[in-house]
Amino acid sequence: MVTDPGLLHWRDPVTDIGHLADVTNRVRTSVETVIDGKSEAITTALVVLLSEGHLLIEDVPGVGKTMLAKALARSIDARVRRIQFTPDLLPGDVTGVSIYNQGTRDFEFRPGPVFANIVVGDEINRAEPKAQSALLECMEEHQVTVDGVTYRLESPFMVIATQNPVEMEGTRALPEAQRDRFTARISMGYPSPAAELEMLDSHGNANPLAGITPVTDAAEIAKLIALVRTVHVSPEVRHYIVDLVGGTRTHPEIALGASPRAALHLIRAARARAALDQRGFVLPDDVQEMAVPVMAHRLLLHPEIMLSGEPTIEVAARILTDVLRRIPILRPGTARPTRHGR
Repeated sequence: MVTDPGLLHWRDPVTDIGHLADVTNRVRTSVETVIDGKSEAITTALVVLLSEGHLLIEDVPGVGKTMLAKALARSIDARVRRIQFTPDLLPGDVTGVSIYNQGTRDFEFRPGPVFANIVVGDEINRAEPKAQSALLECMEEHQVTVDGVTYRLESPFMVIATQNPVEMEGTRALPEAQRDRFTARISMGYPSPAAELEMLDSHGNANPLAGITPVTDAAEIAKLIALVRTVHVSPEVRHYIVDLVGGTRTHPEIALGASPRAALHLIRAARARAALDQRGFVLPDDVQEMAVPVMAHRLLLHPEIMLSGEPTIEVAARILTDVLRRIPILRPGTARPTRHGR
């Protein structure tokens, strides 16, 4: 019997939470047929999916970034489109364009690839900022405005973008506004020797994605997203999130801390993480687990810190770990100090 008070708003707590676990486990199993040994990355991807957010996958070439994105997309029976970001990509190639029809003597809108449930943006940081900016409105407002006309995007809507580190030839850093719209950032890392050997045995002579078939659909994912939004977040956990985000804004090594949007993304990700653990309420552990993937890519460090030679994202993760260590967790019934310490 489920006695968790956070589940009281669910239609049928036992059925709903069991169904969510069943669907996400099927998606995980499907993805793991081609991505082995990356449980943490897949979990974060599922969290972003359930929070209807957007995922940034950053790593060196050849470690499976695009493979993960495509495996997740193919596991869901939904409209999936891919955008290959290149230096000559134009905003209209992303959002769509209005074309004059000589027969009707009027302009007709031809939707771009963002009109889908899942958009896979491959090597996003190889395009010019002008083309990248075409995603800003899509990712934040789930709509596209072309020639003064606004078009709503489908729901659910998720952008999964891959990028190589900025040290790679032909890449450029994403603008801060673009990075801030990604709910979370993950890194694949190299596979273990055992996983790499398994990859050679199972995928050496075939396309690993060929065997993936949908295990759920867009309508089911939309229901799970709505379910996750009902996960309970206590006032103490909300204050903890605010304090964590505020801690990044006052840290001496950070020039620009996490935005209010980061706080929203963190609470949504924490809800999804709790739901994956079959809980109807968020624990501080959920917030702590999601803090680095949700906030590290948003932080702008002081120039002298960035010149240390250590990868920026690793420095940001280390700083966030320090912030997590410093910020206390309020217990139920504990008075929260005011700004003046009273």
